[in-house]
This record gives sequence, C-alpha cells and structure tokens, in this order.
Amino acid sequence: MALVLQILLIVAFAASGFTKVAGVKMQVDSFSKLGLPQWFRVVTGLLQLVGVAALVAGFWRDSWTAWGAVLIGAIMLGAVLFHVRAKDKFGAIAPALVLAALAIVLAALLGSDLGDFPN
Repeated sequence: MALVLQILLIVAFAASGFTKVAGVKMQVDSFSKLGLPQWFRVVTGLLQLVGVAALVAGFWRDSWTAWGAVLIGAIMLGAVLFHVRAKDKFGAIAPALVLAALAIVLAALLGSDLGDFPN
C-alpha cells in the first residue's frame, strides 16, 4: 500500500511541481485566482519537487518517504486553506483535499520512520 501511494504521489507532484516552476498558464491563472503572488507559485513548485525528490530517495530510505509525504501533505493542506479562503466550490477543493489525505496516510503508514531521518 505504501509503495503504491509513494509512486502515485511522485507522479502527481513531479507534474504539478514542474508546471508551477515552468509557469504553465493554468498554474499562473490558478495562483492569480487564489490571490497569490507568482513568486509563491514558483516556491510552491520547488517545494513540491523537493517532496518528490524525498519520495524518490525513499525507495532506499523509508524515513525520506515519510518526510517527503509530510512536506507534500503540508503543502496540500495549505492549498485546501487557500481554496476555502477564495470561497471555491467543493469540486475545486476536492483534488487538493484528496492529495493531502493520500500524503497524510503515507506519512502515517511510515510514521515510525520519521525519527530515523536522514538514514
């Protein structure tokens, strides 16, 4: 189960992080709609890519997966809050909520490894 979640999050956030950093129109428009500055889009994308790198390193060290999941979960909880603040409909909030939940589940599954970081 943890491996499936790990791979799913790697794929989802590699794509999301790269599109944010690259300034894809959809991402630029989304951050504008949420009232967030474009530099925050770039920082968010870079943090997502750091989370992806940690998840990839986690194929060898479980503690890296656990911390990568914590980082991605925190980013996505922030996304949920920004969508709520913008009074978006539930359909716009749901993807961030689902991805946050998946990251939190992965972190919980590997929670005992959090203290072993960076080993």
